[in-house]
Amino acid sequence: MSTHTVTKESVPAQAPAVPSERRPAATGRRRSPAHVLLSKGVVNGVLLLAAFYMLMPVSWLLFAATKNHRDLFATGGFSFGDFNLFANIHDVLTFNDGIYLRWFGNSLLYSVVGSAASALLCTATGYAFDKYDFRGKEKLFGLVLGGVLVPATVIQLPMYLLASKVGVVNTYWAILLPALVNPFGVYLARVFSEGYVPNEVLEAARVDGAGELRTFRRISLPMLAPGFMTIFLFSFTGSWNNFFGALVMLNDDSLYPVNLGLFMWNTTTSQQPEFYSLVITGSLIAVIPLIIAFIGLQRFWRSGLTAGAVK
Repeated sequence: MSTHTVTKESVPAQAPAVPSERRPAATGRRRSPAHVLLSKGVVNGVLLLAAFYMLMPVSWLLFAATKNHRDLFATGGFSFGDFNLFANIHDVLTFNDGIYLRWFGNSLLYSVVGSAASALLCTATGYAFDKYDFRGKEKLFGLVLGGVLVPATVIQLPMYLLASKVGVVNTYWAILLPALVNPFGVYLARVFSEGYVPNEVLEAARVDGAGELRTFRRISLPMLAPGFMTIFLFSFTGSWNNFFGALVMLNDDSLYPVNLGLFMWNTTTSQQPEFYSLVITGSLIAVIPLIIAFIGLQRFWRSGLTAGAVK
């Protein structure tokens, strides 16, 4: 019988055991810290450029509104002159017996009343498209979506002819009635209704004897509050910036919104340069309601971020 001597060199070396929690993952490569920092830097740089692009005109407007007529042309765009902001505001509000205040009030009327009615109509229509079944529903909804593709300027002339036919040209109704039509708001309301209003809740309300109008008013509409306020804000912004529609429909300067009134002042600056200060300061005042609306309505958007996440 032969004997084999086992030597230390004849035993194959074994790799030391590595704990499973310390083993590198078989799939996926960990991103290096430098790559992560580069990605964050690119994103932050793009956001800073976008913020600079959007804030620069407003910053120039703020600087210019603080200057008198001489400093407006004698100093740089982003430099201060003699502080004259309050005097400029006083001139704007008192010029021509306070016509600017009339324009500002008209804009609030067109934007607040028209947008609230439009948001309510769009919310109810989108809710009906979502929760009810009727013949030709999808075809009719496709027709509504087709309205999103039509530019507003294209339909201004037909709308003027219709308004002239019914005798509402050069009245408040000439601006308020077209503001009710908002195809994008109907689409947005249907999306919100699908995500925020469970069908089980509506069935429970019907079992308890609630009618359709009461169910919508007491149950569905509070659930759709984020969607309602979102549509209202879109409509408010569009109505406040509505220039071409007012230009076509209105001839009486007492009915002008603030943007059309400022445009009329701006057309006289070549003959009367002192109107430059009025136009600039009036434009700064006209921006304030939009800022207030965006800041004040943010809580409604935040309240709807988690809607539908928990069943």
